Amino acid sequence: MRDVCVIGLGLIGGSVLRGAAASGRTAWGATVSEVDADAASRSGYEVTANVEAALHRAAEADAIVVVSVPLPAVENLLRLVSQHASHCLLTDVVSVKGPMLEAVRRRAPYTRYVGGHPMAGTADSGWVAGSAELFRAAPWVVAVEDDTDLAAWAEVAELVLDLGAFAVPLPADSHDETVARISHLPHLFAAILASVGAQGGPLAMSLAAGSFRDGTRVAGSSPELVRAMTEGNREALLPIVDDALGRLGAARGSLASTGGLAVTINAGHEGALALSAERDALRAGVRIDLTAPDAREGLIALGERGGRITGFEGSVALGEVS
Repeated sequence: MRDVCVIGLGLIGGSVLRGAAASGRTAWGATVSEVDADAASRSGYEVTANVEAALHRAAEADAIVVVSVPLPAVENLLRLVSQHASHCLLTDVVSVKGPMLEAVRRRAPYTRYVGGHPMAGTADSGWVAGSAELFRAAPWVVAVEDDTDLAAWAEVAELVLDLGAFAVPLPADSHDETVARISHLPHLFAAILASVGAQGGPLAMSLAAGSFRDGTRVAGSSPELVRAMTEGNREALLPIVDDALGRLGAARGSLASTGGLAVTINAGHEGALALSAERDALRAGVRIDLTAPDAREGLIALGERGGRITGFEGSVALGEVS
């Protein structure tokens, strides 16, 4: 098992470091946050505030380097990766894959890069919020591009499995369009719901029940992190926001003219049932030989059908698809 070096030790990066160590891998980390570095060290993990030193160790050990910093900080970090660990296997947990891929190609072109994004988290942040169990049974996108080294892809996917998640193979553009729908738009809605609710003052807060709490939970996330992922995914997010605004406009028009909201409410109910059915669907086994000429296409087809990789037998990826 390849060693793991995690740069950035907030909720996600800190959880990756914990999980990698718990899986039996040699793992260490670095963070510019003195608070997180101190907390991680006190928890018994090998952590430094010297990012260059951590990357130099990664180069000597030929470790997997995991980038876990907000998108605005990626460019500067990749310059350091290029200087100190340019030939390491590189992955990341950044929530937008297209801009991350472009940044790696500009700033660290000699790394073997495989993009990643765990679909897990909480509204809390920082090292203290992390857990080795955060990724248990969670989907984790492991990106497949035209130039992705599939041996490197398999190593990153195996790390994902060691962390308790399952790997979803997808290209960057498919990932970004999908997370705009199911992650970034909900963050915007949560912010709007929270700000509208707060206008009701103490009475609104005293009456707020489950629907309001569920709808606004992620509004408690770090504003800087939410801005980084939503603004970073601007190209994919804009048409999704337009779609949502069109649906809200139609609901508003119907409410004003006829007083009815049946179309909107029924469509939402049907969507929720469809999502639930997808989650509960029985899954069939799939085997993809990563040495086959069509392996890349097979991985992408599996991911875009909602499938996942759950294990490996040598060069064969074992998957499931509904």
